[in-house]
Amino acid sequence: MGSSHHEPTFTEKYIFPLDHKNIGLQYLLTAMFMACVGGFLAYVFRMKLAWADAPVPLVGDVDGGLYNSMVTMHGTVMIFWVAMPTLIAAFGNFLIPLMIGADDMAFPRLNRLSYQIFLLSAIILIASFFVPGGSASGAWTFYPPLNSSKIVDGVVEMHNGGVYWGGNLWILAVALEFASFLLGGINFMTTTLNLRTKGMGLFQMPMSLWMINIASLVFALSVGPLVAGAIMMLSDRMVGTGFFNPELGGDPVLFQHLFWFFGHPEVYVVLLPALGFFADIIPVFARKPFFGYRIVVYFTLFLGALSFIVWAHHQFQAGIDPRMANYFTITTIIISIPFGVMLFALILSLYGGSIRFTVPMLWAISGVAEFLVGGITGIHLGTSASDIYFHDNYFVVAHFHYTLFPATFFGAFAAITFWFPKWFGRHLNEGLGKLHWMLTVVFFNGIFIPLFITGLNGQHRRIYDYKAWDEMNTPAQHNLNVIATICLLGLLATQLVFLLNFFRSWASGPKATANPYNATTLEWAAASPPPHGNFDKVLTVYRGPHEYSVPGAKEDFSPQWIQ
Repeated sequence: MGSSHHEPTFTEKYIFPLDHKNIGLQYLLTAMFMACVGGFLAYVFRMKLAWADAPVPLVGDVDGGLYNSMVTMHGTVMIFWVAMPTLIAAFGNFLIPLMIGADDMAFPRLNRLSYQIFLLSAIILIASFFVPGGSASGAWTFYPPLNSSKIVDGVVEMHNGGVYWGGNLWILAVALEFASFLLGGINFMTTTLNLRTKGMGLFQMPMSLWMINIASLVFALSVGPLVAGAIMMLSDRMVGTGFFNPELGGDPVLFQHLFWFFGHPEVYVVLLPALGFFADIIPVFARKPFFGYRIVVYFTLFLGALSFIVWAHHQFQAGIDPRMANYFTITTIIISIPFGVMLFALILSLYGGSIRFTVPMLWAISGVAEFLVGGITGIHLGTSASDIYFHDNYFVVAHFHYTLFPATFFGAFAAITFWFPKWFGRHLNEGLGKLHWMLTVVFFNGIFIPLFITGLNGQHRRIYDYKAWDEMNTPAQHNLNVIATICLLGLLATQLVFLLNFFRSWASGPKATANPYNATTLEWAAASPPPHGNFDKVLTVYRGPHEYSVPGAKEDFSPQWIQ
């Protein structure tokens, strides 16, 4: 297989690559840069919340418009330009061909185009900070009427809130990012279904492949309504149509339906790959098979289908019929069942194992634990009665960070530290890795545990200065905001440890063998790092992906490719 490929030139390898591993690396490095952007935005608005009267270092005075812009763009960047490119695009590109024994993606040029469109979308999003009026500031959900046209003295004003081109560029950037991931998802699913090596049935695939492909399918089936909504929103803003303007016969709640029909499945698009990484990492360092493999696959497929009928629990205060609210409460509770099955399977995969607390294992275990907090607090928000109080305060902010942060960052760090030797042929520094893990866990909880309390006290997420509300402007409430902000500064500083470890180890870390963990899935049959074409021969799969501690076997691991 590998012998049929010529050695790529520098330009072919790093600038316009066709090799899936290098395209995955481009996604990963771009996402790491965008994470720095998103982290800086969080720094700005958290500093404002902690010390409302003081200028923010490196920025200056932050008024309400700039605060809203920072919050809007933070959410946008972290979900669309950090979580998705890291968990799906970067690791989907790197892992899928290696885990199925293929030499590349089914459509390498389409793969390259997907990244190029994604890069263009990131450039446009960053450019939106520098246009007159600044970047989008109507929240990452981009709800009307904040972001659509309005009528002033009988004349349609097509750009609301002082933000014109910033909002338009936001829509364009998101549309391009969606196009990129549609192309990538088609490529992932086609490659997985058609290029598996001899003997690899669907139930011989690692869990990461199941989760990435189900996430890609959910994304492809859910994104259409939001694309239509974005086109209508852009038309309202630039042409003067009234799709979402009641004065022109439109309905602003319609956009909420279009957004959340995509937005809630999008949560699972981010979560599923991370859970797949945990499911493939835990057996390696527990030295036992993943518990309930087929059951988890079936329940994940069930979850993917169910994710399309829970969206309106985000709209319990939007005036929907209470009978429909009851329906969405029920479906929201039901969708917790597949997640419960997954989490119990991950926990039971640890039971009775010979556990080794390596850095990837620490990230995986703590990711499961932190995600449980997000799942439990979600029950209160998925119930229409209690959501009336919890809606749009900092309890919600803490909840979805306990859901998405463990997936995006704990999942990404677990995957990066686990597959780093395979990707780069070198080992990360274990001491720096454990220091980074420990500080990240401490500071993450230090940020969001206080926010649960401030939210229960009534602190609304859209208000940047609470001095006008005596019940919010108390020493206790202020101290909680200060604690959360100090911990955010610690969390951001901690990521410098990761960046140092990542780039220094990439350049000069200890060299890795082909299978340093004695793992069983096909990517460990390739050299570290894999050459162009991945494998020097066609592999045959003889067993499932997690065969550890098999009774009667000579070793405690049985690789898929060895008979």
